[in-house]
Amino acid sequence: MHRFDRPADVRAWSDAARARGEVVGLVPTMGALHDGHVSLIELAGQRCDQVAVSVFVNPLQFNRPDDFDSYPRTIDDDLATCDALGVTAVYAPTPATMYPRGFQTHVEPGPLAETMEGAARPGHFRGVTTVVTKLFAAVRPDVAVFGEKDFQQLAIIRRMAEDLDLGIEIVAAATVREADGLAMSSRNTRLSPPDRVAARCVPAALGALADAAGRERNVERLLAAAREVISAEPRARLDYVSVFDPATLEPLETLETLDGPARAAIAVWLGDVRLIDNRAL
Repeated sequence: MHRFDRPADVRAWSDAARARGEVVGLVPTMGALHDGHVSLIELAGQRCDQVAVSVFVNPLQFNRPDDFDSYPRTIDDDLATCDALGVTAVYAPTPATMYPRGFQTHVEPGPLAETMEGAARPGHFRGVTTVVTKLFAAVRPDVAVFGEKDFQQLAIIRRMAEDLDLGIEIVAAATVREADGLAMSSRNTRLSPPDRVAARCVPAALGALADAAGRERNVERLLAAAREVISAEPRARLDYVSVFDPATLEPLETLETLDGPARAAIAVWLGDVRLIDNRAL
């Protein structure tokens, strides 16, 4: 397995692979790899001849310095995981390499970034689109795999790839969950034991919302079902819950306006850890 920390080096590796007629896949991550990441890497391996994984905690997408500082960094374990999965290359640039002195260009997302996470975390998606564009430029993948757990991010990156004619196939991977239903996330490791138990309320709230959607079309009543679950957990604090059109990400007032399934998303604080999740309805 190759480890690269400079864009020119990983680009040379990718160019050589594609010159041999091989399909190159990229799995962008911020490290602290878990079974959710493993599923992305395995999906990339099924679709591609060569798989690269990027490991970079991107400062541009954090709107709170303490969140950036406390984000788990486990590069040695991440490298071992990638090696065991047959990853061909790991691209792990430093912040100084990714954003050298004088860096000033950013990629602005459009209206898809204005709701939910975009409203709650100003500038977050500007940081995401900028770093992903730079990762795409360095690795030059044919295919890039992203998880549905970050559904809004997935939609924004798909739109960006299409709008900017990047020629990269964006592949979605289903959310991987713990036995109790909690979506796997690197942030889960920061939960205290009591908060980890309380975190079950996040998938439970989405489950209550989905159950209500089987009986009710009015979205406000669906949201009320989710809010009730979170309110019953004293350790949890709701940031937002939304039912939206999965194509436009616009919030809905009724499920009757869609031909296909709507989607629900939620963000919940447990202590100083913020968890997000979503599901199709």
